[in-house]
Amino acid sequence: MSYLAKNYNRKKIAFKYGKGSYLFSTDGKKYLDFVQGIAVNSLGHAHPKLVKTIRDQSKKLWHVSNAFQIPEGEKLAKKLCQKTFADYVMFQNSGAEATEAAIKVARRYFYTIGKPNKTRILCIKNSFHGRTLATIFASGSKKMTEGFGHVGGFDHFVFGDHKSLKKKITKNTAAIMVETIMGEGGIKVIPDWCLKELRKLCNKKKILLILDEVQCGISRSGDFFAFEKSRVVADIVPIAKGIGSGFPIGAVLMNKKVAIGMTPGTHGSTFGGNPLAMAVGNTVMDIVSSKKFQNNVKKSSKYFFLKLNKLKKKYPSIIKEIRGRGLLIGIQLQTDQTKFIKKLMDNKLLTIRAAENVVRILPPLNVKIKEIDIALKIIKKVCSEIK
Repeated sequence: MSYLAKNYNRKKIAFKYGKGSYLFSTDGKKYLDFVQGIAVNSLGHAHPKLVKTIRDQSKKLWHVSNAFQIPEGEKLAKKLCQKTFADYVMFQNSGAEATEAAIKVARRYFYTIGKPNKTRILCIKNSFHGRTLATIFASGSKKMTEGFGHVGGFDHFVFGDHKSLKKKITKNTAAIMVETIMGEGGIKVIPDWCLKELRKLCNKKKILLILDEVQCGISRSGDFFAFEKSRVVADIVPIAKGIGSGFPIGAVLMNKKVAIGMTPGTHGSTFGGNPLAMAVGNTVMDIVSSKKFQNNVKKSSKYFFLKLNKLKKKYPSIIKEIRGRGLLIGIQLQTDQTKFIKKLMDNKLLTIRAAENVVRILPPLNVKIKEIDIALKIIKKVCSEIK
């Protein structure tokens, strides 16, 4: 028997090691991993530069405390700020913590400027912002909140319902928080024009714009942040997943204006920003933030989308829509995706589900074209078998 709690419905498969885009199971089978820890392993499994970084840093220093200066964290924060809109960074351990911190930053800002009643955060209904008590209520999904009491402070609007969005803004609204590309919600991209309108609306109402890039950020879209394409500037951005490429790192990025509320004692994290994590983050950042790397992501993405849309035309009774951007890809099926995902796995391709019958495809950002071709061949085979 397993002594693990039953909060996960785990597949009957375990892995011994991974290399690049591949995982090797304990029973000796080789799988093409297009889950990558749910968009976490941005550079795939056991990337040699990351292995070297962890080995080198582990011989020097793993953990101290944020009571002291951590040079590796100062270095990574500088890189993130110089690359993005941000003026300041607070390091965390996960995406949920980063989003939770983003909520605190927004509320604390209004408290600091003498508007303590502005605490409510407006989010998309059935979005995903993490699994802490606050973030599940930010998501507004009954499936996630049922049985966990009630945490107030969040209002919701339906994706695409702009009239509802505007009506929900009150004198107590502090911020609008949305995922630039909704992950768990079905790989739904918020259009550039919509992001621009959100920014204008926030400016008009004098509230903050929080863009959650935990899953779609760190070059997964082909740009460092998915919202860069719209030329919109956020006030607060939580990140995680890809910045550690498998090592737990989260962060909240913020501009100078909103950072004024985060004074000593207002927030903390025992492990957040530890030397080992920061060393990994610096190496990942050096690789994924380059224009050459991002252009390769766009090139791979363009090829993948072209081929997937051809499969959609060939199997319209199976595939309803191809969604996403960069290497955050969703295949929306006409019916429930459970059987499809199982058949992909039986053919040694690992994928994961999302809402609205979507099969989520999340290869490493340095995936090879020949590996994409293998995945396409398997997807085509499954489509033909189900048909």
